Amino acid sequence: MKLITLILFLTGIAVAQRNFQQTPPYSPQLTSELKQLQEAALKSDYAWEQLAHLTNNIGPRPAGSAQANHAAQYVASELRKLGLDVRLEKVMVPHWVRGEETGALVEFPGMAPGTTQKIVLTALGGSVATPPQGVTAEVVVVNTFDELTALGNKVAGKIILFNEKFDKQLAAMGRGGPAYGQAVIYRGIGAIAAARQGAIASLIRSVGGADYRLPHTGAMRYQQDVPKIPAAALSAEDADLLAYLTGQGPVRMHLVLTPQQLPEVESYNVVADLKGSEHPEQVVIVSGHLDSWDLGTGAIDDGAGVVVAMQAAHLVKQLGLHPRRTIRVIAWMNEEFGVSGGTAYAALHKDEAANHFAAIESDLGAGHPAGISMAAPRENLASLRPAAAILQSSGAGIVQASEDTETDISPLLALGVPCFGPIQDDRFYFNYHHTAADTLDKVIPRELQENAAVMAVLAYVLANVPTDLQRPTPRPAPTF
Repeated sequence: MKLITLILFLTGIAVAQRNFQQTPPYSPQLTSELKQLQEAALKSDYAWEQLAHLTNNIGPRPAGSAQANHAAQYVASELRKLGLDVRLEKVMVPHWVRGEETGALVEFPGMAPGTTQKIVLTALGGSVATPPQGVTAEVVVVNTFDELTALGNKVAGKIILFNEKFDKQLAAMGRGGPAYGQAVIYRGIGAIAAARQGAIASLIRSVGGADYRLPHTGAMRYQQDVPKIPAAALSAEDADLLAYLTGQGPVRMHLVLTPQQLPEVESYNVVADLKGSEHPEQVVIVSGHLDSWDLGTGAIDDGAGVVVAMQAAHLVKQLGLHPRRTIRVIAWMNEEFGVSGGTAYAALHKDEAANHFAAIESDLGAGHPAGISMAAPRENLASLRPAAAILQSSGAGIVQASEDTETDISPLLALGVPCFGPIQDDRFYFNYHHTAADTLDKVIPRELQENAAVMAVLAYVLANVPTDLQRPTPRPAPTF
């Protein structure tokens, strides 16, 4: 495993170095300004201090909550202090509130008479409630949708557990995203599949690499023509326990979930402009999403993305620099429950899409950044390579093209806006995101500074390159 990781790392360096040699440099002034931004970012505590306030002083920021709207007001006030032109753009968001969530095994092979065994679980976002007294039923464990289908009506009246395992080996190779993608489908539509066959509740093995009996929450879906059944995620250890026990004989669980789906409420995207000196109508977005899940305090998902976007503007102002295009800081609202903020922004600004020069989002934590990813024609990579040469000194010299981008800016990609983001070390990200352990201590201050350097340098390059970028072909808007 270490050998594979080393080969990938060395290959990335070799590609980056070859790219640098093929690309003409920026002007001496722009090169100097980019180096100033990088050096200042690597010395600044601004992002860390902002993240500490968001996570420790404000806390969890689930969409629709008082904390989420308080956080929007706080970020807006901090950006006004920098002298930016700030506004709050209205977004209607869902308001789901977690209630009681308990699980216990009340019958299983070998149990001591009169006892139960606790199961560690958490409701999935959007889940309906059980009856107040809960439900008690036999648990059926399956690994795939095909296994479930093969059981037919044998699962009617029972609780289904989808025991799809997160691929820790893939994540350890720096491919946490693909590992997550393989497992998260069971969170998204598992309850629909289980309800179609008459199950009364749906459980999943948590979608992540955490040990220590940490359940991972996350949004799930229902379908209009299928009954809505309660849905929860078990810790990996408890999923293993159920798989073991059901292999020996019948297992019955008592499950209580009491979430509430309240009416939609008004919330806000925070939008703040540092006006361009030559083309103020052209916009380069730097962003992260402000909402979080309620179990932790949203440090890596995605307070870190918000504060490095804030720091990009802070550094430009601090150094007295003047970007040619407008740098627009956005703190998105409600990425977790349906991308309300990104969708609302794209709808409101669709007639200005041609003047959106680029959009950047950071939403993969605060792990060490290895470089820059771009969702746009590959020909644009040449415009980034001199910037990557500067970032190489902090280990962020890779530039690569990608088909996709981060969730909040994906509606802009659908409108033909070039989209960018940092390439981050995600080996440990999925151990903590969507869990009670998503807290400030999981962020390494130096790596947060490195991410701020990438965000600031990338934003400033895009705000100053003399030629237009080639734009991606507009595509149908994504559905969430």
